[in-house]
Amino acid sequence: MTAPTDTPAYASPVDLDAYGPYGPGRAHTSAGWNRPIYPFQGRIGSREHPAEAGRYHLYVSWVCPYAHRAVIVRRLKGLEDVISLSYVDDERDGRGWAFRERRGPDPVNGFTFLEQAYEATEKGYLGHISVPVLWDRTLGRIVSNHYPDITIDLATQWSSGVDLYPPDLRPEIDAINSGLDRRPAPETLERLDRRLGDRRHLFGDVITESDVRLWVHLVRLADLSAYPNLSAYARDLHQHPAFADTFEDGR
Repeated sequence: MTAPTDTPAYASPVDLDAYGPYGPGRAHTSAGWNRPIYPFQGRIGSREHPAEAGRYHLYVSWVCPYAHRAVIVRRLKGLEDVISLSYVDDERDGRGWAFRERRGPDPVNGFTFLEQAYEATEKGYLGHISVPVLWDRTLGRIVSNHYPDITIDLATQWSSGVDLYPPDLRPEIDAINSGLDRRPAPETLERLDRRLGDRRHLFGDVITESDVRLWVHLVRLADLSAYPNLSAYARDLHQHPAFADTFEDGR
């Protein structure tokens, strides 16, 4: 691990000529790689990773919808003073996510590339370099890069803020979430548009984890005109600071 200094450490500029695009040799095709694409799946609330204020840090990206979910949940739960956060640069080459001046340095470890967090966790790591990453400051390693678990843990392991994953709704939330792990299919959007015909949010007046997952996809779709209820719903959620303040138009 590299200790931060008074002088910010930044990666060199993106260089596609020298390093190529990100993906080949990392995402799924590294030699001998036969593990899950998101292999670090520790959980907050476990014996190894107790829910302690100030212990964890989120590495995220403005351009990644899965990282965006974690940022929204952190804001909705009022965890800004509990879990710190920093952004990687928007662009990447074959070296993966990096810290550059546009989004600022890594304030925790002084890393210049997010790959260093993976290497610190598992020497010789050859897999996908993804965000969000939840980092344990005490142990000096990644807790999780498994994005569905990260938002659930943020929603449930601290009591502050709203209840985004109420126990009585969890089976139905999980069922809806299963269709939102990737960009929703047209039939999924049609079904959810009908669902929103008589309610403000997916579960009535309360915002849940499912609303966070759906909204990050909706605001990245070019045209919602075929889904009038979804369009109104997306505009309504955009009035909430946790959604509006964590999104840059065009991302």
